[in-house]
Amino acid sequence: MSGVTDAAMAILLGGILAAGILCILAAAPRWGAASLTTRIAPYVRDAVDDAALPSGILPKAGVLPLRTGSMWERLKDMFARSLGGGNALALRLAQAGTDEAPASFRARQLGWAVTGFGVGCILVVILALTGRMTPPAAVLPLLVAAAGAIVVDVLLSSRVKSRLGRLSDELPTTLEFVALCLSAGEGFFDALRRVAAIGSGELTQELRQVVLAVGTGSPLADALAEMAARLRLPGLSRAVDQVIAALEHGAPLAGVLHSQAADAREDAKRVLIEQAGRREIYMMLPLVFLILPLSVLFAVFPGLFILRLGLG
Repeated sequence: MSGVTDAAMAILLGGILAAGILCILAAAPRWGAASLTTRIAPYVRDAVDDAALPSGILPKAGVLPLRTGSMWERLKDMFARSLGGGNALALRLAQAGTDEAPASFRARQLGWAVTGFGVGCILVVILALTGRMTPPAAVLPLLVAAAGAIVVDVLLSSRVKSRLGRLSDELPTTLEFVALCLSAGEGFFDALRRVAAIGSGELTQELRQVVLAVGTGSPLADALAEMAARLRLPGLSRAVDQVIAALEHGAPLAGVLHSQAADAREDAKRVLIEQAGRREIYMMLPLVFLILPLSVLFAVFPGLFILRLGLG
């Protein structure tokens, strides 16, 4: 085991040395950066002829051969592209109610993966030092790193599901409140502003963003459509489409909102019935796999005991 212990200590010390070198390189000036002459050459072409510039200064295709961002930024972009950090991730982040960019989320996921890899390496070294090292334990760093990345994604999915559920629950009440304000004689934008100022839920926060967008010059219909596209909630999308159509055709908005609130309540009732059906199936699992086997065991075991004693 002395050879395994020496190898584990070499891996630990080598990892510490590599981490220190990487930290030094990260703090050092960026390698391979374009020179000052290359960077300012396109901006002095009006004052200096192209022939007077040094050869190879001007780019051939009209694009500067300049790498932007640090090593960490390039690593984040590469990790985001490899895991698909596009529109789907941006939609999930918007549904979760966070302002985090997809690249930042992938960077956080990468950080947790690297941390998990380091923890796995430490566990492998500890196993090697205690003499409990086995060949399957060599893949422990990869497993812990994958678990760290998966946990971040699962937490985001859970947050999205929870927030969409709260938005669905708040939708009927919010629509009824807006319809009540319209029935009292207020305009539609004034009703939205009142609901956004009084309410405190998730949907109210989205309405605050709509009011802010309209206050900064965006059309009301575009702000509502952007909110529906950002959340992708079926009930809210239908309500926004009906409201936009009513605004364009001059239909009474109070009746439209009342009908949409009723539809949202029917959808909530249907979802509740479906959840009750699934919970009923889940309740049968302990009955089938725990209570029923124990009942059979209590009924059969005394007879088997008596037969084994030869008393029957």
